[in-house]
Amino acid sequence: MKNLSGLFLLLFLLASCQTVQDSPISIFIDESLQGDLQDGRLLLIFSTNHEAEPRFGISDNVGTNQVFGMDFENYQAGEPLIFDMESFGYPIESMADIPAGDYTVQAFIQKYETFSRSDGHTVKLPMDQGEGRQWARAPKNIYSTPQKITWENGKSLSLTIDQIIPAVTEPEDTQYIKHIKIKSEKLSEFWGRDMYLGAHVLLPEGFEENPNQYYPLMIYHGHFPSDFGGFRTVPPDPDLGEDDYSARFGIYGYEKMQQQEAYDFYQKWISPDFKRFIVIEIQHANPYYDDSYAVNSANLGPYGDAITYELIPYIEKEFRGIGEGWARFLYGGSTGGWEALAVQVFYPDEYNGCFAACPDPIDFRAFTSINLYEDKNAYYKEGNFRKTPRPGHRNYLGHVNAMVKDMNHRELALGGEKSRSGDQFDIWQAVYSPVGENGYPKPIWDKYTGEIDSEVAAYWRENFDLRYIMERDWATLGPKLEGKIRIYCGDMDNYYLNNAVYLTEEFLEKTENPFYAGEVAYGDRAEHCWNGDPNLPNYITRLRYNTMYLDKIAERLQQTAPPSFNQNNWTLTKN
Repeated sequence: MKNLSGLFLLLFLLASCQTVQDSPISIFIDESLQGDLQDGRLLLIFSTNHEAEPRFGISDNVGTNQVFGMDFENYQAGEPLIFDMESFGYPIESMADIPAGDYTVQAFIQKYETFSRSDGHTVKLPMDQGEGRQWARAPKNIYSTPQKITWENGKSLSLTIDQIIPAVTEPEDTQYIKHIKIKSEKLSEFWGRDMYLGAHVLLPEGFEENPNQYYPLMIYHGHFPSDFGGFRTVPPDPDLGEDDYSARFGIYGYEKMQQQEAYDFYQKWISPDFKRFIVIEIQHANPYYDDSYAVNSANLGPYGDAITYELIPYIEKEFRGIGEGWARFLYGGSTGGWEALAVQVFYPDEYNGCFAACPDPIDFRAFTSINLYEDKNAYYKEGNFRKTPRPGHRNYLGHVNAMVKDMNHRELALGGEKSRSGDQFDIWQAVYSPVGENGYPKPIWDKYTGEIDSEVAAYWRENFDLRYIMERDWATLGPKLEGKIRIYCGDMDNYYLNNAVYLTEEFLEKTENPFYAGEVAYGDRAEHCWNGDPNLPNYITRLRYNTMYLDKIAERLQQTAPPSFNQNNWTLTKN
């Protein structure tokens, strides 16, 4: 009986598979879009919103669209792509479980290019096209016109990819804002092709009129900026209404607020008593993300050295920066907060202070809600008789709306198992991990099950756990970091980032020879990304990074700048 039951089950499964294969999903490519198509990832997206494009509706929220993804290689012109019905999906894993009903569907192709790196590995990855490595908006990627269908499992579906995302329009220089792009020799050597770094540069008032004045440099780290943000030389648009709603902050009229803040910054910038300095926002998108994390990495290459020793000296030479470590400062929030602290730690002599707001995990014992060194599974807290999902995102009341598993399974559907989603957990893995045997980042955990690899976790600790590195090397790092570290975080950070800050603060407060002599502060019930002002809401202070730390920077300059530095206007005169 057992053998007969097994036979019947096998026949049933074979029949089911045959039914799926008899009713495939065929994706045709318009002839005009086949020219440079070779390798990539094909996404199939389902939405119940019939007004918006499905590609823009995939998220960690409960209202996310449904997506399935599959890789393909060596596309043959003229042939359709047959969608693999066993492809992994998010949030529903199996296509067989999609409920029958009416959907708007869209096919999308993220194109891959081949990189022959200097480490001997050949990898296929999506190259940034000037948009900041955003797959749904990346130029040259192709997609189908959204189509409304009635779905029923087993029913055939045919879509034609007939649209292409156009090239990005580059911003133009103005009196105050300049845009640069340089080839990085260090990155080009690593990636085996020409690689570039860019920056948006805000010049001080009087720059042209004072050719002998040299200026300190403020480096604002963060996600890929399309242009210099938060600077506007004209008043807010008088025709702009105040009925736009910001779901993130729960307020109306936020666009006008942003324009007013940008104009107020301009008014300060040109006032006669305002300090004179240069601000830069760096563009360092890479094939894995919109931002390299500004450090040297086994998978991304020497971005830390390229930024610190190629890009920044170039900017200082081009725009009369002082060009010395005492005259450079770092700040930013979230990714930019981690970068500000990491760059200060890894290049302690090259910078004179960091202001790290709501930083990505700076102690991997609190990697969001995971302890990478003690936990066995990233997705569940496990007991003998049950397991509890680990939370990934909450609001200021502690209400959870996404789990770590959800967030990673979204990336798994979008990018597969080689860290190619272009999203948060994948970039952490790409930056922090060693290179795997296949040339791609070695996983910190199984992307499907969440099982943590302790050997990879140990590598992360030794190379990128900022609290651990500072504690391990304090005897030599401490004298170089004294007075330079300032960290700010809301105590209800949406991604639990405050937990790593607590652990780091515990270490910093115990430091000796020397004491760290910096600052760690928390915003009461403040969400991501609180940056240090207890008196104003985050939706305002997030627009003031370029001015909110100036008093503390002034203290640093009074302590460390040479006598020839003009403390009144922050200039150094050279003949």
